[in-house]
Amino acid sequence: MKEKLILVGNGMAGVRTLEELLARAPDRYDITVFGAEPHPNYNRIMLSPVLAGEKRFEEIVLNDRAWYEANGITLVTGERVESVDLASRTVLSAAGRSMAYDRLLLATGSDPIMIPVPGRDLPGVVTFRDLADVDAMLAASARGGEAVVIGGGLLGLEAANGLAARGMRVTVLHLMATVMERQLDKAAGFLLQRALETRGITVLTGADTGEIYGTGRVEGVRLKDGREIPAGLVVMAVGIRPSTALARAAGLAVERGVVVDDRMLTSDPAVLAVGECVQHRGATYGLVAPLWEMAKVAADQLAGRADSLYQGSVTSTKLKVTGIDVFSAGRFDGSDGEDIVFRDAARGVYKRLVVKDGRIEGAVLYGDVADGPWYFQLLKDGADVSDLRETLIFGQGAGAAARDPRAAVAALSDEAEICGCNGVCKGKIVSAIAEKGLTTLDDVRSHTKASASCGSCTGLVEQLLSLTLGDGYAAESATAKPMCKCTAHPHDDVRRLIKAKNLRSIPEIMQELEWRTAEGCGHCRPALNYYLLAAWPGEYVDDSQSRFVNERVHANIQKDGTYSVVPRMWGGLTNAAELRAIADVVDKFRIPTVKVTGGQRIDLLGVRKEDLPAVWADLNAAGMVSGHAYAKGLRTVKTCVGSEWCRFGTQDSTGMGVKLERMTWGSWAPHKIKLAVSGCPRNCAEATIKDFGVVAVDSGWELHVGGNGGMKVRACDFLCKVATEEEVLEYCGAFLQLYREEARYLERTAPWIERVGLDYVKRRIVEDAEGRRDLHARFLFSQSFSQDDPWAQRATGGVDRHEFSKLAEVG
Repeated sequence: MKEKLILVGNGMAGVRTLEELLARAPDRYDITVFGAEPHPNYNRIMLSPVLAGEKRFEEIVLNDRAWYEANGITLVTGERVESVDLASRTVLSAAGRSMAYDRLLLATGSDPIMIPVPGRDLPGVVTFRDLADVDAMLAASARGGEAVVIGGGLLGLEAANGLAARGMRVTVLHLMATVMERQLDKAAGFLLQRALETRGITVLTGADTGEIYGTGRVEGVRLKDGREIPAGLVVMAVGIRPSTALARAAGLAVERGVVVDDRMLTSDPAVLAVGECVQHRGATYGLVAPLWEMAKVAADQLAGRADSLYQGSVTSTKLKVTGIDVFSAGRFDGSDGEDIVFRDAARGVYKRLVVKDGRIEGAVLYGDVADGPWYFQLLKDGADVSDLRETLIFGQGAGAAARDPRAAVAALSDEAEICGCNGVCKGKIVSAIAEKGLTTLDDVRSHTKASASCGSCTGLVEQLLSLTLGDGYAAESATAKPMCKCTAHPHDDVRRLIKAKNLRSIPEIMQELEWRTAEGCGHCRPALNYYLLAAWPGEYVDDSQSRFVNERVHANIQKDGTYSVVPRMWGGLTNAAELRAIADVVDKFRIPTVKVTGGQRIDLLGVRKEDLPAVWADLNAAGMVSGHAYAKGLRTVKTCVGSEWCRFGTQDSTGMGVKLERMTWGSWAPHKIKLAVSGCPRNCAEATIKDFGVVAVDSGWELHVGGNGGMKVRACDFLCKVATEEEVLEYCGAFLQLYREEARYLERTAPWIERVGLDYVKRRIVEDAEGRRDLHARFLFSQSFSQDDPWAQRATGGVDRHEFSKLAEVG
């Protein structure tokens, strides 16, 4: 007599186990299958093409009813199993059907997660898990209008694509900074988001859903920051969790999933479990490949092959998201391995390998995934790829072109276009080099206009120079130092290309300029963040994680790990209330050292990191904001007492200093900036060794630029003399804006002026009155955002401690 086997769950993992079992022991069991849905087994992965109209349901059925009949399997559809009695070995269905078993196989799958927000039960809010969900979305799309998809993972993006294909206006809300963050790194996630947006899908990252609103039916989604997105359909696609309720109620061991051993047995040896409901060695799986591996082992166990074991899975993901190929495998975030990165901006290709100890640890491919299986096999095998290191990123078929980029350029025909901006072909460039004796990139630009516009073809032009001139060509990259090891581009080129190519984010820069690393480094990320802030004031959102730790925590770290806090004192002025507040903070937080700084402020030294939010809160309450003693921006405006008190003073230097500081505080710049105003030529405020110094004389104000103290003292250059305070402010704003727009990151005003020349600065600031006014206007425009942005204002009263602590996190 046959043993009785009951399968609970008519999904892919459970039925795949039956297929494997029938291949091993076709006559051993009398099999009954319970499925909660009214359908035979179908491929859930293909629900997205059904939603998009690319397939019909009949085309995604894996095992039709005739298959069950042909194999003697009793199929019970539309009937959920409500309980399992382990002692009597029986199951009870929702229809009251009770059946006995000798072996029980649980394949209950997973449940969609519904985030606990008001309105989630409104009609028009659906999940994306089964055919019923697809039917609900199809009905909604027939009415047209707006749809919101909550969740930017794979399912969410596929739902968005399907609804957009059906004509709906779709917005995706994703809590994290980039979409599909579990499968893709930040660079690939950015590229995917950009591709979705070109397809008309709006993607909002960092979007935290507050509630779903509507009267009687969903009308839209309201974010926690107050934004409202209208919608007649809301798809909740924020993730899944193992479906364990049945197993838990039966008394089986359950943690995150139904706990199984290497034989796929649960805590009851008569009960096996497979698929998304399972937890094996602490891990749960939502991808198909592990489920197939589990199915084989479970089938072996049911067939009596006790030596078959499941030892976990190394997973890879190869997907086509809205028509875009992506692939990922292994570990690529948080690894301390070496990054190997390839970017082809023209083709929209991004590849990243993480190699550690000569072996591939992780891989992310976007746009070109042909070599994904090869990389995955190398990863699974733990193969030593040291000998392939130079060509590994180019794939399994890498050849001479991978080792020498010039080989690809040499293979181009003379008609091949090199410079798209100016329509210059390869033959024209090569002929000009040979016939006119051109030897430099600037020569080629002058005679052919190639590389003279956006500059993205500069590398190709240099390769043509190298091919044509051979050893006689010295690449300009040898003299123009790259920003860092992540790129071949120098600072000046990056600044120019941000504007020329309209680049608006760090990931966009890295892709378009073909960065060699996935996310940059501690040298280039702060620079790129600054260049974007300078290029797009009021539009670009400052990336706090691309700032140095001192800027993130609004204090300077000391050698013992504590911090120093410096509140701002306008022009060096203070009062009893501020001093009293400082004294109270010192006592309250037991701050060991209080010191007057060289910039006429008070420094609180020895503050513990965990106390920083509370210290700032107390100082804020007294009206004191950060002195930005850590900033790549304005530090101090030093003053003397001037004509108000000093018998030698010729002008109100203190008042002038306060006005300058009020105008310039909170600004971001390539490096720190220090200002000073002296009330007479005795120069007590040391204005002539500051980035911008003002010295009062009887007839007005002398302006000095480009000085600094420190290890290499540099006296200022005399810029000009002006008559009024308004002119001082205008010249100062214009000078700082010119420096901010043209200097390289971490280049102070002194080396910048030495590089560009004082005559150049005078032409732009002194001789060109209209240009000066434009620069000053741009400075004031950027300051209208800078003094309101989180970086400038985070240490004022407007941010709670939790938000401050999040900003202060390192890494």
